[in-house]
Amino acid sequence: MRIIKRKKGINEYYYLQHSVRLGRKIVTKEKYLGKIVPANIKERMLKLKKEMPGNLNKKLEMIKRHFQAEWKKIPESAKRKEKEEISISFTYNTNAIEGSTITLEETREIIKDQISPNKPLRDISETEAHNLVFLEMFGQKKAIDNKRLLDWHKKIFEKSKPDIAGKYRDYLVRVGDYLAPDWQEVKGMMNNLLEFINSSKINPVELSARAHYRFEKIHPFGDGNGRIGRLIMNDILWHKKYPMIIIEYKKRMSYYKALQRDEDGFASYFIRRFLSIHKKRYLRAH
Repeated sequence: MRIIKRKKGINEYYYLQHSVRLGRKIVTKEKYLGKIVPANIKERMLKLKKEMPGNLNKKLEMIKRHFQAEWKKIPESAKRKEKEEISISFTYNTNAIEGSTITLEETREIIKDQISPNKPLRDISETEAHNLVFLEMFGQKKAIDNKRLLDWHKKIFEKSKPDIAGKYRDYLVRVGDYLAPDWQEVKGMMNNLLEFINSSKINPVELSARAHYRFEKIHPFGDGNGRIGRLIMNDILWHKKYPMIIIEYKKRMSYYKALQRDEDGFASYFIRRFLSIHKKRYLRAH
């Protein structure tokens, strides 16, 4: 969703524009705002979303309901195994995106069999630690706050990157062409982000997308931001009763490109991926 400005003669007019994908088509709807952007713009945005055909929130809620019904039927012993398999897949993909040399099968051996491959110790320790943090996240329904994020980061990187583990950066960083905000702004920006995460009323799938995007743009750590950001998005989904989403290493290019868009563009990409991944649950819910 975006605000666009059009010129007619010497006058300028504002419109609210929102697009959704329905099958192979993209449907766009606009609302006239006037010569100035009104103070109640957020209310206007929510209203326009509800007016869109094929309301996304309804689809997402159906996926949630079907997933919860499915999960409740699984015996506790089977749930533990399923969580372990999710952790193996998530740990492999999130680390591979960041350059880890550990394969999926090696990730399984490290986690399930405690067998270490002939690979860099850094990659092995990050695999072991990430798995423990991820499984811990499953069982902890807590507000996401600075202490928790710093703890995740410290646990994952205390062996491989002890000089930066568990600390927000106090220096400038650049990611490709993107220059992250000045380090002196990091704490304030993180506080704003955490307030948004813990008070927002938007659908949790959209919230996880926007939280991940904003976190990556702040880039609060010297390294490991991608992994912590993907933990945040799945913490939100899981504890709001939604199935998780794993950004696959083999599909990382579309993920990178989406992160280069604006926030609405990334949220649109994320929600489409979520619907695609959980399509069977949505179809069976009909």
